[in-house]
Amino acid sequence: MRKDNEDVPLPILNTDAPDAPAPEPFAPNQMVRCDECLRANPPTRVNCLYCSVALPLSEAAVDLQKPALRPLEKWEQGYNNILLPPAANLTDENRAAAVDLLRLSGAELDRILSSEIPLPLARAATMDEARLIKRRLSGLGIDSDIMPDPESATDAAAIKVRALEIEEAGVFAYQTPETPAILVLWSEVLLLVVGRLIVRRVELKEQKGARAENRILDSSEFVTDETVVDLYTRKHATPYRIKANSFDFSCLAESKGLLAGENISTLIKLIRDQAPQAEYDESFNSVRKALEVVWPSERQNESSGWRRERPGKYSIGSIMELSNETQFQRYSRLRYHFRTGAKTKSDDA
Repeated sequence: MRKDNEDVPLPILNTDAPDAPAPEPFAPNQMVRCDECLRANPPTRVNCLYCSVALPLSEAAVDLQKPALRPLEKWEQGYNNILLPPAANLTDENRAAAVDLLRLSGAELDRILSSEIPLPLARAATMDEARLIKRRLSGLGIDSDIMPDPESATDAAAIKVRALEIEEAGVFAYQTPETPAILVLWSEVLLLVVGRLIVRRVELKEQKGARAENRILDSSEFVTDETVVDLYTRKHATPYRIKANSFDFSCLAESKGLLAGENISTLIKLIRDQAPQAEYDESFNSVRKALEVVWPSERQNESSGWRRERPGKYSIGSIMELSNETQFQRYSRLRYHFRTGAKTKSDDA
């Protein structure tokens, strides 16, 4: 009787075609020793492979180092490499090198470089990595600046304004009915950044069974889309934020309409008329696709718990929420960063 394995063809070894050459290992004198753990690291690394401490920079390793550009956790502080337009005419070789350095597609890089306003090119985990990216980009003919994330969540948070009381010299901003009003003079208004906050929420109810396959029992999707305004003053780097769906437009008096979208437009016009010196930026909506590459919308998943439908049948609910509020917050801060001419201690390396 023939055995099953007799019908299995053996692999044919072909010695005529040479194998692809294996990458050559780094020489011992090329390795970089970590000052913290004293272990040797490849010269391509910026931080130690074992303890994550920044590696000492040597002249021999400058041209070999490559940024890791790993995705950062929500709690981590990042360092953003911001394009300074206009970008120079790149050669095909330099463009390919920039694509490889930033780990973007050619179309994504072209979309960012074609912008007339500063946009993020990369978000690094350390200042040393951001400096490396800036230095490499400069060698390719791309000028950039480094903008660190806020050091704490408190610094990153905007002041949410629920109502305004309009006066001749300025406005009184109310966060809640219980808190005292904040006076903002018209002459102090520096910048208005306008955008759209889009939140997509998907709820699923899935049946779990010991024998039967999992199947979806119910699903629902909710999308909210509202206009948001960040108002910056000359005295504070923290913006006053107005959201159309959670703002009391009673300050508009006779000009108040029935729709929040109309009211927020009326309010923006009123502020611009009273503070003509303030810069107005509404480009967020048009550059969202380019921002998504480096500053993606945040996704949050959570479970709504298990339920027993009947003996032997259980269901579990899950919720997925996708929001671009953090993306807008970073873009708003970017516009303020360049409006005030802020510079970072990047050593211009």
